[in-house]
Amino acid sequence: MSTKDWLEKDYYKVLGVAKDAKPEDIKKAYRKLARENHPDQNPGNTEAEKRFKEVSEANDVLSDAKKRKEYDEARSLFGGGGFRFPRGGGGSGQAGPSVDDLFRNATGDGGLGDLFGGLFNQGQSRTQRFSTSRGPRRGSDVEGEVTVDFVDAIEGVTVGMQMVSDAACEACHGTGAKAGTVPHVCPTCQGSGMQTSTSGGVFAMTEPCKDCHGRGMVVDDPCPVCHGSGRGRSTKTMQVRIPAGVTDGQRIRLKGKGGAGENGGAAGDLYVVVHVRPHPVFGRSGDNLTLKAPVTFNEAALGGEIEVPTLGGSPVKLRLPAGTPNGRTMRVRGKGVSRRDGNRGDLLVTVEVVVPEALTPEAQAALDAYAQAVGAQNPRAKLFAAGS
Repeated sequence: MSTKDWLEKDYYKVLGVAKDAKPEDIKKAYRKLARENHPDQNPGNTEAEKRFKEVSEANDVLSDAKKRKEYDEARSLFGGGGFRFPRGGGGSGQAGPSVDDLFRNATGDGGLGDLFGGLFNQGQSRTQRFSTSRGPRRGSDVEGEVTVDFVDAIEGVTVGMQMVSDAACEACHGTGAKAGTVPHVCPTCQGSGMQTSTSGGVFAMTEPCKDCHGRGMVVDDPCPVCHGSGRGRSTKTMQVRIPAGVTDGQRIRLKGKGGAGENGGAAGDLYVVVHVRPHPVFGRSGDNLTLKAPVTFNEAALGGEIEVPTLGGSPVKLRLPAGTPNGRTMRVRGKGVSRRDGNRGDLLVTVEVVVPEALTPEAQAALDAYAQAVGAQNPRAKLFAAGS
């Protein structure tokens, strides 16, 4: 992302949260906005895609405690305009270095410490001062969401995700120069990207080179596609493997599948939040599958053998003991969710005694005979005894 955004964009406003918002509030706001503006939900809607990029960019900073702290400090120190950096000579016609150029060389892993170290630490050589800030920079992490069926979550599945990428420009391959030309080392800063100047003769200060704007390289004939930036926005579909046994709401990390790095830095990671559609028959409890099996009154009272389905397999038979009460749970081993060790959880079958809504005359007579045979019974007597 452009480091200029640290000063010019209000990420809290983008996500619609307060500056003192808790991490869980930021996460909740991001997921809601990302879901509403995701390209899959708004095909061909450029405004939604732009909004999705802004929301993802804001979340990348505010969801990281270290980045959020540096962002708040940068906004506090420089956002109000109270600090001014000297500009280059006005007669050259060249635009002076911008705040974006300064932060491009000062918001790496060292954060604001690198910025002030570069401004006031004149005892080191130029190479020493900028070896860290101009080194490889890791790409940003990206978060997306997918929804899969219950069976796919249990067995694992490969799904396609549409991603918005800030990768190298395909026309110039990231050089920023027009095809057939190459950038050359900046003669002003000798490729360091920085130069030393004075402010009113009080102290010396290092700032981005006014000729190369901190890049260390000069492009004489810029690429017509990216206009010399070396970056190009693109939308691509990525095949993502959802592992077997994933749960609803689980966050999966795919290393190196996030935003592209800079200066040879590693790519960021892709975090996928998985949503699982409910199954009409089966449920889940950890590594176990759950199933409610209706049984008749005579099956529960007299006992017997019932057949129940399994997920993606052949039915199994269960033996009901005589006098099985409503709500009893029986276990079928090895018919649950796959575990990491290669074993599977169990299928938990809960018995539900079904009471008939209507009786035939013969059934009515049989139940009357049963009631006379067992005599008067009050299964609720213990309730009154315990309450007295």
